[in-house]
Amino acid sequence: MKEEVKKMQEGEGRYIETIGRRKTAVARVRITPGAKQSYVINHKELAVYFPTKDLQNIAVEAFAKSKIVQKFKVTVLLKGGGVNSQAEAMRHGIARGLIEVDAELRKKLKKEGFLKRDPRAKERRKFGLKKARKAPQWSKR
Repeated sequence: MKEEVKKMQEGEGRYIETIGRRKTAVARVRITPGAKQSYVINHKELAVYFPTKDLQNIAVEAFAKSKIVQKFKVTVLLKGGGVNSQAEAMRHGIARGLIEVDAELRKKLKKEGFLKRDPRAKERRKFGLKKARKAPQWSKR
C-alpha cells in the first residue's frame, strides 16, 4: 500500500477531495478508503442518479481502467451541465483522486484521456446574428 493510503487509514488524511469538470458541469469528488466499493451522488445511489448503464459506465470508468485493487467509498456533489457532462465530470474527478492515491496510475489514465478537462462548451450568440455563427438570410434587393 502507498503511504497516502496508510495515512488515510490511520486517520491523518481521512479522504481525498478533487474537482472534475466538463463543459459547465462541476463534480466535487471525495474518495475515502472503505470495506466495499460504493458511490453516492448528490445523496443518491449511482443507479438512481444515472439510470442508464452507459452513463454509469462512463462515471466509474476510471476505476475500471486503472484496475486498482483497493475499495473506496466515493461521494460526489454534482452541479450544472447535462447528465452526460456530469458523468464525464465525475470520471475526471475520480481520475484526479486516483492519481493522489497512486501516482503510477497517471500514465495509464492520461493515455485514456480521463485527465483532460475537455472545455468545449456552447458558443455564445453574437449581436446581429441568429445563432452563434448563423447570419440572417441575405437578399440582393
